[in-house]
Amino acid sequence: MADLLDQWRVAARGAGARPDARWTRAGKLLLARWREPHRHYHTVAHLTAVLDVVDRHAELTDQANQVRLAAWWHDAVYDPRAAGDTNERDSAALAESVLTGLGVPAPAVAEVRRLVLLTAGHAVAPGDLGGALLCDADLAVLATPPATYERYAAAIRREYAHVPEPVFRAGRASVLTGLLELPALFRLPQLASRWEEPARDNVRRELATLTGSSAGAD
Repeated sequence: MADLLDQWRVAARGAGARPDARWTRAGKLLLARWREPHRHYHTVAHLTAVLDVVDRHAELTDQANQVRLAAWWHDAVYDPRAAGDTNERDSAALAESVLTGLGVPAPAVAEVRRLVLLTAGHAVAPGDLGGALLCDADLAVLATPPATYERYAAAIRREYAHVPEPVFRAGRASVLTGLLELPALFRLPQLASRWEEPARDNVRRELATLTGSSAGAD
């Protein structure tokens, strides 16, 4: 946890804040959210994976620290029973409130809020390098080897254990169809060249399993 808290403070400094003891407390409270017992995929492991991608490709944007802070906040609120983009909107609002209280400059707070909201649909405008980096990092799991992807899909199912199987299948299929309808799952050329096709293969395979169809599982 110490390493993560150090990363949290470094991102804050880079975004223009002056971290003090309040930052450590806020970071610990934020990590506690990522460790909530109902989470099976949206955990500290996911947070770490997103931060790792952002760090490896930070040179692609001049707002890398705002992207890092947005990564910390993008699933700060995660309730599988919430409707639509409620979690993203609540996470963005919480980020805005806490970061403002901690002294982050208003333009950086606004950018973090904007980035968090992008993770609701992962629709990124051309030229939005910060948004592309965050959304690409958030979706990186889609491009993992098939066995890893299957563990991810199983973890998502556990998060929605309260949902009856037919309802879950329909809802999950809708999410996956929406991803496949995006012009591209990954926007940064350095990532898209490696990840786009494996990710689409994984998503098509899961979708075919959910719908009982062999279509698209090529």
